Amino acid sequence: MRKSTIERKTAETQVYIALDLDGEGKVDIETGIGFFDHMLTHIGKHSFMNLEVKVKGDLYIDGHHTIEDTGIVLGQAIKAALGDKTGIERYGDRIVPMDEALILCALDLSGRPYLDIDTPFTSERVGSFETQMVEEFFRAVAVQAGMNLHIQILRGKNDHHIIEGMCKAFAKALAQAVGYNPRIQGVLSTKGMLEV
Repeated sequence: MRKSTIERKTAETQVYIALDLDGEGKVDIETGIGFFDHMLTHIGKHSFMNLEVKVKGDLYIDGHHTIEDTGIVLGQAIKAALGDKTGIERYGDRIVPMDEALILCALDLSGRPYLDIDTPFTSERVGSFETQMVEEFFRAVAVQAGMNLHIQILRGKNDHHIIEGMCKAFAKALAQAVGYNPRIQGVLSTKGMLEV
């Protein structure tokens, strides 16, 4: 059962995430930031993972703590649900079109966190979501999950389309990487482990 439930409470946020890697793409998202809810919904739906996210954050300040802390907990939930990573494909990649945008995502569940992301957005916000938080969110996920994550914009003009394409490409790449392959004995590494 590749599931996890993680709760994190600080003076700034309360984050609850329940994740099932082998779900059907069922989602229940409430962060208080509409566009962020929309993006997290895409991640759950397009990865076929069941994802429940409930966040209460200090939105009277701004969305930074809510978005970053959600990324932290999502990364922790992915890592916990993967367990010892026995039999997983480990690598995933996808190129996803979203109208005029074309996004590449490639990732490795190596246990060694790294982020390389292209974020030359032309607007400060999409709805109440600050576009500079895209990088903070994906960095938090990558660090906590122990994921090597690359996201590149191949084409794109509309920031809504670009960010949505990023989330869909990430979801599809993640679904591939966590996929189980019965031919893999133990973990897919000459080291015999997928950790630092």
